[in-house]
Amino acid sequence: MKSNIKTRKVIINGKFGLHARPATMIAKIARNAEKSIWIIDGKNRADASSVIDILTINGKKGKTIVLEVDGENDIHLLDTLVDFFESGFGENTNG
Repeated sequence: MKSNIKTRKVIINGKFGLHARPATMIAKIARNAEKSIWIIDGKNRADASSVIDILTINGKKGKTIVLEVDGENDIHLLDTLVDFFESGFGENTNG
């Protein structure tokens, strides 16, 4: 069986790192996947649809992690998550 696993490296750019509010948003996005989406930090893997799992990742600002999807139909969600990480979780705005 052919694997459709796709990965993307992202940097945690959020002003406060990966905390409860962005973890909740990530889980909300990941719950739309047909298959699993994972957040990988070295040997640690977190189910991206679980806020508790996400919070177990050492999500310090500036850290590089990997997002992984298994399925062509979920690549758009991978892109959405990458955009969310690159935006700094919407926390890096002035005002």
